[in-house]
Amino acid sequence: MARFMLQRVITSIVTLFLASIVVFVGVRLLPGDPALVLAGETADPAVVAAIREQFGLNQPIWIQYFNYVGQALQGNFGVSTRDRIPVAEILLQRLPITLELAGLAILVGVLIGLTAGIVSAVKRGSFADYAANAFGLIGLSVPHFWLGMLAILFFAINLQVLPASGYVAFTEDPGENLRRMILPALVLGTGLSAVLMRQTRAALLGQLSADYVRTARSKGVSRSREVKHALRNSLTTVVTVLGLQLGALIGGAIITEQIFVIPGFGKLIIDAVSARNYPVLQGAVLVAVTGYVLVNLAVDIAYAYLNPRMRLAGGAR
Repeated sequence: MARFMLQRVITSIVTLFLASIVVFVGVRLLPGDPALVLAGETADPAVVAAIREQFGLNQPIWIQYFNYVGQALQGNFGVSTRDRIPVAEILLQRLPITLELAGLAILVGVLIGLTAGIVSAVKRGSFADYAANAFGLIGLSVPHFWLGMLAILFFAINLQVLPASGYVAFTEDPGENLRRMILPALVLGTGLSAVLMRQTRAALLGQLSADYVRTARSKGVSRSREVKHALRNSLTTVVTVLGLQLGALIGGAIITEQIFVIPGFGKLIIDAVSARNYPVLQGAVLVAVTGYVLVNLAVDIAYAYLNPRMRLAGGAR
């Protein structure tokens, strides 16, 4: 177990290192010159050169990379080229908003997905099973932007029960904050719930047909206890899928935040790309990648904990 965890930690560190290179180089492959954007199209070449020197854009890319990584490890992601605000300060303002949205979306996805998956597996071949599978197919097929527009049209315009867009901080008004986050969370959580539903159903059906469940059934164990034990052994698959879906959740958050005008990480990244704001774009993407890697590391550790064979294998070493 300890050896497995050490291997996963080392793998995560190497992944973060490679991801930082991809992010740094990828940002610089974007079309446009940030120095020219800052100086203006009609700026004097000397002004453009001075801006490049100020932000280190005139140095070789490998020197820029190592300087950036050295500063990032100290929590310094540079200064926004647009408004001269430290990037770390901007990220700390936007990160809680996206984390709240992602947390609510995960809550929606887990509640709907697990429930529908369990019902579909237990009542296989029934109307509930067909309805759950239809929901899963729709949830996987409908894009976030289309679902978001439909939700705004129905709940905000036709029924007028929820606001169409905007954001209010939880510390400012908890009730209004939740009202404005319900629609984005439902839109973002629908795709996740569809994936979890299908995976939960498949994993639970596999466990319900396993030898230990048939043996328990022959001994007169109740149906509820069968499902309880089978579900516990199915959680390893569900937890793994939940961690892997985090990347899709982050990608969906970018679109969802744009649709509902939520000033989170997604909107920050879009605005940074439009303004060629290298420091903000690098910082936001790097933090998102770091979060994704850390969550997957936590999922790997949780999987090892939930899987008895891994614990026994780790103890045998």
